[in-house]
Amino acid sequence: MSLRCPILLLAFTYLFTTAIAQNATPVKLPDDFRGQRVAAFLKLVNSTDDATVRDFVTKEMAPNAEVPMEERVKRFQRLRANVGAASLRRVLDVASEEITILLETKKPEWLSVRLVFDPNSQNQIGGFDINAAEASAMQGPSAPAAPTKINEADLAQTLEKYLNDLVKADEFSGAVLVAKNGTPIFLKAYGLASKEFEVPNRVDTKFNLGSINKLFTTLAIAQLSDAGKVSFADPIKKYLPDYPNQQAAEKVTIKHLLMMSSGIGDIFGENYEGTAKGKLRTLKDFLPLFAAQPLAFEPGTRRQYSNGGFVVLGLIIEKASGQSYFDYVQENIYKVAGMESTGHYESDSAVPNLASGYSRHLGEGGMRRNNAFSRPFRGSSAGGGYSTVEDMLKFANAIESKKLAVPESLKASGPDIAGGGLASGIGVGGGAPGINAAFETKVAGAYTIVVMSNYDPPTAEKVARQLRGWLGAPVGDGPRRIIRAAP
Repeated sequence: MSLRCPILLLAFTYLFTTAIAQNATPVKLPDDFRGQRVAAFLKLVNSTDDATVRDFVTKEMAPNAEVPMEERVKRFQRLRANVGAASLRRVLDVASEEITILLETKKPEWLSVRLVFDPNSQNQIGGFDINAAEASAMQGPSAPAAPTKINEADLAQTLEKYLNDLVKADEFSGAVLVAKNGTPIFLKAYGLASKEFEVPNRVDTKFNLGSINKLFTTLAIAQLSDAGKVSFADPIKKYLPDYPNQQAAEKVTIKHLLMMSSGIGDIFGENYEGTAKGKLRTLKDFLPLFAAQPLAFEPGTRRQYSNGGFVVLGLIIEKASGQSYFDYVQENIYKVAGMESTGHYESDSAVPNLASGYSRHLGEGGMRRNNAFSRPFRGSSAGGGYSTVEDMLKFANAIESKKLAVPESLKASGPDIAGGGLASGIGVGGGAPGINAAFETKVAGAYTIVVMSNYDPPTAEKVARQLRGWLGAPVGDGPRRIIRAAP
């Protein structure tokens, strides 16, 4: 999930030019570990050999006992494939323990890359996130031209040709919806929901949302806040007195969890890899994957993507509401918005018209493999629920019409909390192997874009970005999340 928040710009200098930059003005980086780590990251994404990946993980990344070396290497191989060869264009932000840079890739895409350093491991990289760059960051002669807006009458034909070309290249499988003022002007599905049985995707096919479910979790917490059942200032311990890490239980507040500034770790790692996915049926089943780990940092001192934190939010929702998380969001969000094809489905349930996910990262030799064995038995409050493009439009329309009210506590929170800008328009993305989705409202003032795919990221987000340009939205507007991780 992504946040629309400003980036503070600071300036430190150290001369560095990327290996593949062509006729570019030299970019200055800090003359210390921060500049050195950036250089190593650029070497990684521009490399073609696996030795460079292993060297990066060993020398540049902080140790992570939860993830085996081979798994970490595979993750960075996937990252390199997703980003591709890139040139350094600007330094956007420098602080004592992090740096944010602007890259231009050969795809071409413009990416904001934030590296966070761990002072406890000789300032190795402790986490990072990679996002589509803001329009304001893209400056200079190599910056992309203003998007070419397409006449609405020509949009369907142009979009259909674009999607057909992607399907022929096996670069898209899914469903696409574009609506103007709440009414669809384009709605079509492509590819297969099941390759094994040659079942085509349909416009009402249910796709995995990935982290977009965090939007619903945030909305649920804010509803309970408005009802006086929780406060953003409350610590975890108030609701979960037996939480495995008592330091976290006492120090971490609901607001820390919402802002991803808690220091709580991730679901994914060695414990996840070694756990039979059929055992992950309730939110409590996810706790052993992360909850006993020490906090990565003092709560509130930095931000780091945390699926674990959103599992904790789901457990707080259960305690405060007296319902399971799944029942609460079903009754108070999906049902209110009329989202009849949205939910957290169990993997052994016979769910009609549900897409299987297919990932090149899980297969050999670039072949796509079904992601059934990499997903938990049931998703969580951090992600993994399912929906359709039409149901997500119903959600957008329910927010716009106030049929589903945006809680006052969420309005007051501002953009620092994921979903804080819901009433004024939002862009969110979710993804994992064989899963990608993009959801945006009030694009160019009037449009809603929903793209869902059962292929790897950034399949859906790429289509959404292209659509934004054709609709006349600024370059870089929309979902920011491409990769957020602390591997």
